[in-house]
Amino acid sequence: MQLSGHSAIISGGASGLGRATAALLASRGMRVVIADLQEDAGRATAADIGCQFMRCDVTQAGDVEAAVQAANALAPLRVAVSCAGIAPAARTLGKQGPHALELFQRVININLVGSFNLARLAAAVMAQQTPLEDGERGVIVNTASVAAFDGQIGQAAYAASKAGIAGMTLPLARDLSRDGIRVMTIAPGIFETPMLMGMPAEVQAALGQMVPFPQRLGRPEEYAALVESILTNRMLNGEVIRLDGAIRMQPK
Repeated sequence: MQLSGHSAIISGGASGLGRATAALLASRGMRVVIADLQEDAGRATAADIGCQFMRCDVTQAGDVEAAVQAANALAPLRVAVSCAGIAPAARTLGKQGPHALELFQRVININLVGSFNLARLAAAVMAQQTPLEDGERGVIVNTASVAAFDGQIGQAAYAASKAGIAGMTLPLARDLSRDGIRVMTIAPGIFETPMLMGMPAEVQAALGQMVPFPQRLGRPEEYAALVESILTNRMLNGEVIRLDGAIRMQPK
C-alpha cells in the first residue's frame, strides 16, 4: 500500500508503541488520528508529530466510531492499529484470596474487546473505499504479546486477552478478505514502554539480558517499522508475528 495521501487511526497512540507508530506513519505522509484516554499526553504527541488527537475509550462504540470518522474525514481511512491496553498482574489465587473477577473482565474488555471494537468499525469504513492494487482497501494491525504463548505467573488475565487477539487474527482476515482488508497481529516481547522505562536501570538491564539476541529491550521504533512492513507487503495477511529477539518467557 502507498501510505501517503491516506489516513490511519492508532489506538493507544499517546505513548509507547502507538506513539512510535503514529510518528512513523505521519512521516510517511499519512494523516493520523491518535485515539487515547491520556488527554495531556495525546495532545502533546499530536502537536509534536503533526496529527490529530481524539479522546477515546476503546470499549465504547461511540468513542471509536467518532475517532474512525474523524480519521476518514482527513483522508480515506486505510489503516487501523490497536495499541491500547493494560497489563495488571494478579495470581489466580493470591494471599488475599481469588483473582478479582472484575479485574479479569476489565483486562479482557480493554485489550481484547477494545481491539475487536476498533477492527469492526474501521473495517466498515475501509470496505467503502476505492480499491487499490490487488483490490486492497485497508489493513488492520492488532497488538498481542508473547504472553499469549508464554504467559507468566500473575498474567492469567493479560495472557488470555492477548491469546484472544492472536486467535481472532485468522478469522478476521478470512471474514474481511472479500472486502480487500488484510488483518495482521504483532506479538511484542519486552519493549521500552513507559511502564518498563520507569523501572530501575539494573532491572531494565536484567530484562534485556533475557533476550537471546539482541540482548536488550525492544525499541518502539522497531515495532513501528514492522507495522510499516506489514502495510507495504500485501502478502502478509492472517498471521501473528513475534517481535521478541527469540525470547521465551520463564514462569517468573
